[in-house]
Amino acid sequence: MASALPLGDPAPSHGLLPATCIDGAAERTFSVYVHIPFCAVRCGYCDFNTYTAHELGSGSSQDTYAEAVSAEIAFGAKVLEESGVPRREVSTVFFGGGTPTLLPAGDLVRVLGEIRTQWDLAEGAEITTEANPDSVTRESLQELKDGGFTRVSIGMQSAIPHVLKTLDRTHDPKRVGMAVAWAKEAGLKVSVDLIYGTPGESIEDWRTSVQTALSYDPDHISAYALIIEEGTRLAGQIRRGEVANIDDDDHADKYLIADELFAAAGYNWYEVSNWSKDEGSRCIHNLAYWRGGDWWGAGPGAHSHVGGLRWWNVKHPAAYQQRIDAGTSPAAGRETPDAEARYLERAMLLTRIVDGMDTAELLPEGRKAIAGLIADGLVVPEEAFAKKVVLTLQGRLLADAVLRRLLDF
Repeated sequence: MASALPLGDPAPSHGLLPATCIDGAAERTFSVYVHIPFCAVRCGYCDFNTYTAHELGSGSSQDTYAEAVSAEIAFGAKVLEESGVPRREVSTVFFGGGTPTLLPAGDLVRVLGEIRTQWDLAEGAEITTEANPDSVTRESLQELKDGGFTRVSIGMQSAIPHVLKTLDRTHDPKRVGMAVAWAKEAGLKVSVDLIYGTPGESIEDWRTSVQTALSYDPDHISAYALIIEEGTRLAGQIRRGEVANIDDDDHADKYLIADELFAAAGYNWYEVSNWSKDEGSRCIHNLAYWRGGDWWGAGPGAHSHVGGLRWWNVKHPAAYQQRIDAGTSPAAGRETPDAEARYLERAMLLTRIVDGMDTAELLPEGRKAIAGLIADGLVVPEEAFAKKVVLTLQGRLLADAVLRRLLDF
C-alpha cells in the first residue's frame, strides 16, 4: 500500500489560495510536477502512490489520464490567476511516478503542451521524465525530444540480476545501456538512478553496478540508500526473516565506494544522493524543491507548494478523476507550516546541497554548533565557503546527525 496522506486542514473545492501566497511570488521560481501513477508491476520496496492495472479498478483509465491531468493544469492556472498570484513562466517540469513512460509518448507531450499553453515555458526550461529501461524505445524517446523534453531519468537501480530480483525489478540489465544510448541519440540529457544496500547485495555487486552505470557515460547519477518502508512487501519479507535486514554500516561503505568512483570519473556531488558532470547537468527541478521554490503538483497524490502553503491531491486515480470531471479541486487537504517547521525544513534541505546554508539563517544555538561540527570534520571550515554550512564527505554520511546538532535536538 502507498503511504498515507499527511494530516491537514480541508481544502476548499474552489482551490483558491490565501493572499499570503502572493507575497514575494515574483521572486520565486515556479515549477510543475506531473504524477503518473501507473506501473507494470509493484516493486517490493516501493510505497509511492502507484497502481498496477489490476489495482486500478473502475472509474479511471490510463487511456484518458492525459486528458484528466491536462484539465487539472488548466484548473491550476485559473486558480493562481484568480488568487492574484502573479503569472510566471515555468522553469522546470518533472514527470514522475510510477512509470510515466507507460503512457504513450504522445500523451506526455500533450500534457507538456497544456503546461506550455497555460503557463508558458521559460527559455531553456528543463523538462524531465522518469523512465524504466523496458518502457522506452528509440522511437518514443525521439518523440519526447521532438515534443520538448530535454532530459530522461532512467531507473537502473542495479546491474546485478539477483539484486534486481530482490527489488522486484523486471527489466533486463542489458536494456539500460540501450535506453541510455537511444536517449543520447535523440539529444536528451540522461540521468541514471541507482539503489544501494539491497539485502544480499555484496560490496562487489555494488561496485559492479556503479562501474556499469559509469560505462554508459550519463550526464547525471543518483544513488539512493534503500529504505524499508512499513507496509511494503520487502518490509514483510524482512519481518518474516525471508531476507536479511538492511545495515547502516553497509550503506556507509557503499556510499564511500560510489563517491570515490564517481569523483574519479569526473562527477561532482551537489546533493547528498546526486552527482553530475557539471553544473549544467544538475537536476534543476529538484534544486527548486530544495531551495524553496513554488510548484504545482498535478495528478493523484501530488503535492504542491506556493508561498508557504502546501496541499496534496486525493490519492486514488478514480477519486481524482471524479473531482476533475466535476470541475472541482482535486486537493484532499492543505496546511501552512509554522515558523519552526519552516526553519527545520529549510535547514534540512539546504544543508544537503553543495551550496550549503548561510550561517546567518541559523538560530543562535545552530551557529554555536558550527565550531564543534568543524572540529569533528563534518562541515567545511567557514572561511572556505563564505560563512556557509557545507558538508564534508563524513558529514554527508552523517547528514541527519549534523542537522540534529544544528537544530539543537
